[in-house]
Amino acid sequence: MAKISNLTKHVIQALSFVALVVVTVLAFPRYNASFRYHVELGKPWGYEKVTAEFDFPIYKTPAQLEADRKELKAGFAPCFVRDTAQKDTMLVASHADIEYLEEGGYQWIALLHGHQSTRYPAYRVLSPKQAYEQRGEEVQPTIVLDTAQTNFMLAQLEAQIAPTQGIVQEGEKIIDRGELVTEEKYQLLTSLERACADNDAITARQRTLSTTGRVIMVCLYLALFVLYLLVFRPRYLDSISTVLFFSLLAAIVIVLSCMLLQYTSLSIYLIPFAWVPVITRVFYDSRTALFLHIVTTLIVSLIVPAPVEFFFLQIAAGMVAVSSLSDMTRRSQLAQTAGWILLTYAVAYTAYTFASTGEYATINPYMYLNFAINAAMIIAAYGLIFLFEKAFRLLSSITLVELTDINSDLLHRLAEEAPGTFQHSMQVSNLASEAAKAIGANALLVRTGALYHDIGKLSNPGYFIENQHPGHNPLLECDPKEAVRIIKSHVTDGEELARKHHLPEMIIHFITTHHGTSLVRYFYNNYVNAHPDEQVNRLEFQYPGPKPSTKEAAILMMADAVEARSRSLKEFSEEEIYEMVDTMIDTQIADGQFAETPLSFKDVEDIREVFKLRLLAINHHRISYPSLNK
Repeated sequence: MAKISNLTKHVIQALSFVALVVVTVLAFPRYNASFRYHVELGKPWGYEKVTAEFDFPIYKTPAQLEADRKELKAGFAPCFVRDTAQKDTMLVASHADIEYLEEGGYQWIALLHGHQSTRYPAYRVLSPKQAYEQRGEEVQPTIVLDTAQTNFMLAQLEAQIAPTQGIVQEGEKIIDRGELVTEEKYQLLTSLERACADNDAITARQRTLSTTGRVIMVCLYLALFVLYLLVFRPRYLDSISTVLFFSLLAAIVIVLSCMLLQYTSLSIYLIPFAWVPVITRVFYDSRTALFLHIVTTLIVSLIVPAPVEFFFLQIAAGMVAVSSLSDMTRRSQLAQTAGWILLTYAVAYTAYTFASTGEYATINPYMYLNFAINAAMIIAAYGLIFLFEKAFRLLSSITLVELTDINSDLLHRLAEEAPGTFQHSMQVSNLASEAAKAIGANALLVRTGALYHDIGKLSNPGYFIENQHPGHNPLLECDPKEAVRIIKSHVTDGEELARKHHLPEMIIHFITTHHGTSLVRYFYNNYVNAHPDEQVNRLEFQYPGPKPSTKEAAILMMADAVEARSRSLKEFSEEEIYEMVDTMIDTQIADGQFAETPLSFKDVEDIREVFKLRLLAINHHRISYPSLNK
């Protein structure tokens, strides 16, 4: 069954990367075979020198065509006919026809009679109201706009407008690398693109090879990312949700970039590529965040107009994002990171433009506006962080900080109903977080898990010694097996309570593993001593588990044991504390409780040292105060 489960997991992970490749290739902008450039007005040309390989016409811009139309329409006369029911010779038209003349700016009308027409100035045409003011009596419209004939005449005139102006000769230079794409250059490049589309005779073979090349490039970059995970972060590949997270995050940025390039003329720098390192860093580590950002940037650089400039700016921004967001515990940190990214973009763009062109004029001021919008969108990533956290059951540092608020309903209830357990949890939290810092584990995560690890004791707080009055322990009045059942139930009760309050899975993991599968030794030892001839079933005296599987869970298990044991010490000398810590941790190691964790021998030794020093500092002796002589 385990093999089937692992196979299914690997299939899903492979399919997620395949889906990313397919989506990326399908989303790539479709440029024609002969013109593989993306033209952006006002930006330096990032490609090689472009020379006309054949004669092609210069196509007019939409603004030029509209100006030609206006010029023709200035002398055009809309066609009217007389209303045969009206004998009056005044030129009176309906309000709708008068409005048509005014909106079109027409200076003349053509009054048709048979196959001939007579031109009249447009001001001669009166509205019914104007006619009434002149005559003193109501006058009905005497002429009517002939819409069909007018449209026919307009279409004939517009057909005379030439779509081109001039021609570019074969061999003529159009633009060179680093030159600014002015309106004139933009017109030449778009004309070349249109001419290439008209002359393009791409074959099925060429189209297949082009698509194959794109697939190979994207697969190569993703394979490098998978190789990185295999070598440096193999545990990430063990999680389906983690692989899906990486694939979806990269796909969002890649698809947004492709849509912007294909369907708009906006700058690629409006896309917040820093989303990738920022969101990844919130849930994972800096190295993975930067590596995924590099892979995503490489894929998009295949289609951007100036790939070298693009890659340089995005890598600089990604490095700053990862460096400035080492551990996001406050919302304001995201705004600070966005500010640093904005500054990085501005400096990097200015420096790169000066280095590549050596001209002030090539600086595009609108680029800085793009960078500002980009930074604002990075701040908006807070909403995406929340969505990813819920969708993939991840845990951000912000959520951990919120969970450590001791005024929250659950912790407040623990402090009120089980004050001894609450104080124990606080002490364990401090011990565990210090140990986590010493070995490079997640101190905030283990601190949060420690605060909640014993919430199951809320079901029966009086049965646990830290909440009892001196001299009265109801567990001693119970049958040993029943007492063990009550003690063990705080693990399952805690899990149930945590799920009821919608605590994250990572926190629930601390609750279920903080005793692992260890024995409830007090009652086990007493029972064995009292029944020397009985074959005792150890499972009845073991916690349900599972065993810890992370460094943080292992640290909590050690901290919980040594803190609880320290309360039973009669003397808080250095020797007693050191011996107690060594005994408790050695017992857990001998039981195999940490066999499934990535702890090293050095980690365990460092944890021991932290516990010893912290417990010694907490339980140090104070001097006794003398009383006054009477």
